[in-house]
This record gives sequence, C-alpha cells and structure tokens, in this order.
Amino acid sequence: MITRCALAVTRARTSSGAWTTRRATVGARRASREATSAMANADADRGYAFGPIVIPRTQVFYETPSTFALVNLKPVVRGHVLVCPRRVVAKFTDLTSDEISDLWRSVARVQRQIERVHDTTSSTLAIQDGPLAGQSVPHVHVHVLPRREGDFERNDDVYDALEGRASKALDNDAREPRTAEEMRIEADAFRALFVDE
Repeated sequence: MITRCALAVTRARTSSGAWTTRRATVGARRASREATSAMANADADRGYAFGPIVIPRTQVFYETPSTFALVNLKPVVRGHVLVCPRRVVAKFTDLTSDEISDLWRSVARVQRQIERVHDTTSSTLAIQDGPLAGQSVPHVHVHVLPRREGDFERNDDVYDALEGRASKALDNDAREPRTAEEMRIEADAFRALFVDE
C-alpha cells in the first residue's frame, strides 16, 4: 500500500524530478521495512532473525517491541552478549530514530544487569558497522562485554578479539562455539534479571 502511495505521488509530481525520486525512494524504504518486519514476525515461532540466522527463543533473554538481546555463540569474555534491533538491517544508519532510541535504551538496561551479575563497573560497547569494520553478520548489533581487571594484556586488544585478529586463544575461528544447552542456561539466568523491572 505504501508503495502505491509513493507511485501516486510520483505521477502527481512528474515535473519535479528530484522530489519525485526522493518520494519514491522513501516509499520503497517504508515498504522494505514493513516487509522485513513481516518476515521477522513470521519467524517468531521459530526464533529471532539475526541476519540470515534464526536464533532460537531459548537464547534470547531480553526483548522490547523493536529490540532483543541474546547470548553469544563465541563470547570474547564471560558475559559477552549482543543487543539487536528486531528489524534486520545491515547498517546502523538504516535504523529509524525510534529504533535507535530503543536499541540504546535496551543496551543500557542490559549493560547495567550484566555488570551487576558479573561484579564489574565497566563494559566495552561496540558496533562493527559493515564488513570493513569487522561485522560478520549483516544485522546491526551492539556487543556488550563486561570488563574485568586484566582480561586483556592491553585494554584495546578487545577490539582485535572482536574482529578475530587477536591471539590464537581469542581468535574467532579458534574459539569453540558453545552448545545450545550452555547458551540456554546462560539466557535463562540473564532472563531472570529482568523479571522485576
């Protein structure tokens, strides 16, 4: 329906090329967002869309209408989790203002609880926005890594670990993926942190 509205505007404004193209693009973006949301909702019974991957509901521990948080398959540090928008978009700049607001509110809530349970007062928050930045799944996600004294030889080594360029022990390919059961247990524990909020 939105696509039809954009086409109607385009026909009405034929003499104004730049405005017409922009309106058509805006309509196409809206239609794309709605189609992506519909696909994500269609998979809700199976799990959550994380790029091309379907994350089982048992691995998600926090959610809002537009955001969800999940445990990490190959955590860089203990408690390393991800917070994602429900709508699958590859780039942060493709999110709407409302999605950005909800994403960061969710990150703050998740960070607060993860720090509390891991007895720390510091975290690294990171977004690898696009393949050249080290993004391995084409879906915006914020890494929340609770930090501890001495968890890395140099503090900034955490970024190499996120990109898989760190020492063998931290390399993404060298880290063993956790089992579905390990991830379910961690998600259950984290989920309990949000029950009374």
